[in-house]
Amino acid sequence: GGGMTTTSRTLLITGTSSGIGRALTERLIKDGHRVIGFARNHEKFCPEESLYVPMTVDMIEPAEIRNGIERVLRDYPKIDGVISNAGAGTMGTLEQFSFAQIRDALDVNLLSHVYLARCVIPYFKREGRGDFIFIGSEASLSGSKKGTLYCAAKFGLRGFAQSLRQECSRNGVRVMAVYPGMVRTPFFDSLSFEPGPESDNALRPEDIAEVISTMLSLPKGSVIDEVELNPLKKVISPKR
Repeated sequence: GGGMTTTSRTLLITGTSSGIGRALTERLIKDGHRVIGFARNHEKFCPEESLYVPMTVDMIEPAEIRNGIERVLRDYPKIDGVISNAGAGTMGTLEQFSFAQIRDALDVNLLSHVYLARCVIPYFKREGRGDFIFIGSEASLSGSKKGTLYCAAKFGLRGFAQSLRQECSRNGVRVMAVYPGMVRTPFFDSLSFEPGPESDNALRPEDIAEVISTMLSLPKGSVIDEVELNPLKKVISPKR
């Protein structure tokens, strides 16, 4: 990279097939890091890079998370960063969801992050190093109509990240979180609304990758606990 002094790292990113996870993967490979990508399906995006290691993991299945992490720790013991990004947009009024759908929404948007941390954090603590970054949402910070399940999960994620940060700091492990507003990604494909059409109505996935690149490259004694990142103008367009 252009005068990069950071040493090459081994990073795990979840949800690498599209959106923020994909932009993160592209940016961090460009920064010279090895990226292990967890995704259900690597057909949409799987760069032919020696620095990219695709692993097929469904983040809604706890056993797959555990097996995936065991494999990573065995094959790539130098891993020193995780970006917990996988999630799904579950939007609708509460009564639209069955109990089973409620559980699925919380599984993918909250518990998958908790399981991932539970598998990795003990290893980082023993090694005395490691960065764990959660990708939350503006929904981690305020509730909204049709957001009951999504906001409940994302609020939970923020409390989890803040508490975990305090558990880890004495072990040399950094826990950080990013809370983006609307980002122009396929996230909205399945939803009834999307960001407005102007460039200042939505963040670009590359903007978030830029911020995370900075968070990772700070000296080890400094932690960016939380970043809120928003488009300049908040405009929501309902889809016809």
